Amino acid sequence: MDTLPIAPAAFAQPTPQTVELSGAWTGRGLGAVVPQLDALSGAEQSQVVVDGKSIEALDTAGAWVLQKLLARLRAEGATVQVRDLPQAFANLFAAVGQHVANPLETAAQPAPQSRLQAVGRSAAAAIQQGVAMLSFVGEYTVAFAGSLAHPARIRWRPILYNIRSAGFDALPIVGLLSFLLGVVVAYQGAGQLRQYGANIFVADLVGLSMLREFAPLMTAIIIAGRSGSAYAAQIGTMAVTEEIDAMRTIGIAPLELLVLPKILALIVVLPLLTVFADVLGVFGGMIMARAQLDVGFTEFFERFVKAVSVTAYLIGICKAPVFAVIIATVGCFQGFRTKGGPDSVGRQTTLSVVQSTFLVIVADALFSVAFSALDL
Repeated sequence: MDTLPIAPAAFAQPTPQTVELSGAWTGRGLGAVVPQLDALSGAEQSQVVVDGKSIEALDTAGAWVLQKLLARLRAEGATVQVRDLPQAFANLFAAVGQHVANPLETAAQPAPQSRLQAVGRSAAAAIQQGVAMLSFVGEYTVAFAGSLAHPARIRWRPILYNIRSAGFDALPIVGLLSFLLGVVVAYQGAGQLRQYGANIFVADLVGLSMLREFAPLMTAIIIAGRSGSAYAAQIGTMAVTEEIDAMRTIGIAPLELLVLPKILALIVVLPLLTVFADVLGVFGGMIMARAQLDVGFTEFFERFVKAVSVTAYLIGICKAPVFAVIIATVGCFQGFRTKGGPDSVGRQTTLSVVQSTFLVIVADALFSVAFSALDL
């Protein structure tokens, strides 16, 4: 048996103060009634009564059109009263009315922020992010303690994979840049040393600068841009695709699978990469010393052994694990903060590189102050 079709939306105005509604006030039933409603005016009436007892259907589109009509009539000075609206439609009509603004009123523009307010908001956001990062550090520390208490939970396969990807695969770029940095340091110092006949002291310049500062710092910055960004992108993509939520659902701790292997692997490989950078940097300095200052390899090495102590070498190596923790922590933290779509992945990846590089340089400065205070 076919159902009777519902009439489209319509209205009648038997008197200037009365508007009677009928038919289906829905997205499909509105039809040509919307332009006709624009002709209604409440400027000449002090009170307008809208009768809705004949409405057969109402959805959000129809309720929105009616609420906009009422708002316009009120803006023209009329007092509008809606009566006899079926109870089935009254709740929807009221709910839509809470979100419809007067079309003739200018939207309130937010007051422009002062420079002091902008600084305050930035500081509050930075403090909030710092607290969140400390909380993240505490969470993976607890997870690490749990893994130590139950060694069977340690995931060796991801650790070995990250050692290869963050360590072995990074050897070419770390070696090349360290070699070129040693060449640059020796070349820049050659002109000054030649003026005073102190050619042999190029070994002191290259050795101390590379082993104490340049090799660990340059290696950490390279790894921050290479591996730290990869950590943020990987975890961020998993967060966007809800893989991390799925891991929690099936009982896999994301920190144990995604964070701890990266941190442990980087703690292992960054000191080794620093040693590799030391060797290549000093070798680049030796080549430039021979080319510019006529200092042979044997003379350079003999002076290098006397000028660079084991303490200076260990100072550079001891910085590497701290840099590794900073890089892995920031990369994983920003990955977990990814929300929304692919744009958020790129934004958090960029932020991880910037923050980890900044924190590595700050940590290196603090190391310099501490070692100076300890006379090392």
